Amino acid sequence: MKLTDKNIESIKQEWNALGSTYATDVNTMVKFGDAYGWENWKGEEPKDERNHLADAVYQLLKAANTHHTVDQFRNDFPPAHTPFIKFMQDHGQSIEQLHFIDAQKIVFVVGTAYQKRQAYVLIEDITLQLDESITGIGKSKQHNVFAIASKNTIVTTQGWEGDIIATFNLDKTKNLGITEIIPFNDGLKVLLVSSDGIFIISSDAENMIHPLPDLEGDEWESYMDMENATLSNDNKYIVVGDQCCDHRILDSNGNEIGEVGPQSSYPDFCLFSKDDTQLITNSCHFYNGVTIGVDTSNVKDINIVAYEESDDYTTIDDGMRVYCGVATSKYYILGDAFGYIKAIDKQGHCIWKYFLGSTITGMTISEDENTLWVGSASGMLHKLQLDKGCRDTHTIGTGDHYEDFRLIFWKDEPIMKW
Repeated sequence: MKLTDKNIESIKQEWNALGSTYATDVNTMVKFGDAYGWENWKGEEPKDERNHLADAVYQLLKAANTHHTVDQFRNDFPPAHTPFIKFMQDHGQSIEQLHFIDAQKIVFVVGTAYQKRQAYVLIEDITLQLDESITGIGKSKQHNVFAIASKNTIVTTQGWEGDIIATFNLDKTKNLGITEIIPFNDGLKVLLVSSDGIFIISSDAENMIHPLPDLEGDEWESYMDMENATLSNDNKYIVVGDQCCDHRILDSNGNEIGEVGPQSSYPDFCLFSKDDTQLITNSCHFYNGVTIGVDTSNVKDINIVAYEESDDYTTIDDGMRVYCGVATSKYYILGDAFGYIKAIDKQGHCIWKYFLGSTITGMTISEDENTLWVGSASGMLHKLQLDKGCRDTHTIGTGDHYEDFRLIFWKDEPIMKW
């Protein structure tokens, strides 16, 4: 259908009226649920009634990208998630391994561990494609060390595209799908996370530190689900876990010194606070989960029993299935399976929440903590200016953030900006 100016104006008015109403209704419901308990909400769940407009708006979005009129299009048609789910189901792909470089520049990959990935650098709103052989990118917790996996080799550098620190030629871990790689702060070791095991890679060894050695052998099929790991910011400690194993706290050589049992069903995420004084772990059940925080002042004494209330931990959140997150100087920002990002402090107070849509799969924040980039399984990469003020009346959540833009990486489509 060829859209006339009259058609476009009518679509625009309907899109904005319905979108604003939907966001207001959702925010009202969430505010009530948070204040009085969801069991007391008696109203109907709001519905986004714009599905019938999606094809036309998508056509207009593509035209705006072709004719370089995206800024005006964004003002006329604030972005939405629900009306485009049908496109995401066919064309969506995960945006993962986001890492801040400097200024308004990040690096990331599109695709999961067992897909053909493509890595990109994003500078402001310009996307540059990197070598297609790259299978994983990581960044150290401190000292700005990057790691790039390509052709069964991992190279660490001082800074992005900086001087080479070390080169690791993979043998035991070659051809593994890389869930995550985290270089140590000196660049001389790398933590490699895969569904076939979690390894410390050094110049002379590829040591598997998870699962436990006594699970190895002919009967172990060498495969994990929900594999996850992190390093403390000072690199003194490693935390590892998976669907079938409690989170294990290890020293920097991979020796177990503590354990954190899940308070939901399946351990799937872990992260240290920016000052390393707290470790948070998430366990999930379907799309929900529980995140707890433990004091790290006596790491060797940490032994949290699964499914048991205790004064030895703080409940950080009791709803989110967490897939990714960052630790800032003020709070954690966690992304969940329902498409929300939430800022939560060490005591478990939710500072703000903000809806983006789909499963949140990657996140990174600028050094000054003002700009947040968020990737999702929908194929969307969002750039947010935190606490700058909402851009439109379609925003769902309590976060007062300004979305500069979202980039759309859909299969069989050119990269689009919205």
